Amino acid sequence: MIINVNSEDEMKSFGASLGAVLSGGEVIELVGDVGAGKTTLTKGIASGLMVDDDVQSPSFTISRVYPARDGLTLAHYDFYRLGEAGIMADDLSETAHDVKAVTVIEWGDVVEGVLPTDRLTIAIEAAAESASARQLSIRANGEKSRAVEARL
Repeated sequence: MIINVNSEDEMKSFGASLGAVLSGGEVIELVGDVGAGKTTLTKGIASGLMVDDDVQSPSFTISRVYPARDGLTLAHYDFYRLGEAGIMADDLSETAHDVKAVTVIEWGDVVEGVLPTDRLTIAIEAAAESASARQLSIRANGEKSRAVEARL
């Protein structure tokens, strides 16, 4: 599935639509260059999950966890600064298998061996239309992620 967004607000809006259909246990891998909009999309997902906290990039803290609607949590990971997962692999593995968590991962190539096969991968690329336009390529890799994709 391909989605085109033309602004930061549209990216957040798409993220909110995605967050609204999540029920827990989903893993979303965000792929894109620095500045592509991964954290902006995560802010939208948080909005759809009714997260009240200010969502920030976990680039320096590696992970942040936010309480969400219906007793869910949003776990946001950013592995950009890690050469290898180390002890974070165990943390991520536990969270990714938690049915009450929605797990969003940036720079997941560092933890590829820990990521569940059933995940929604969203590749974000700059589009030629404007500086803020992006093309989102969405790929579902399992039963749960296909169900999410079908609800979008």
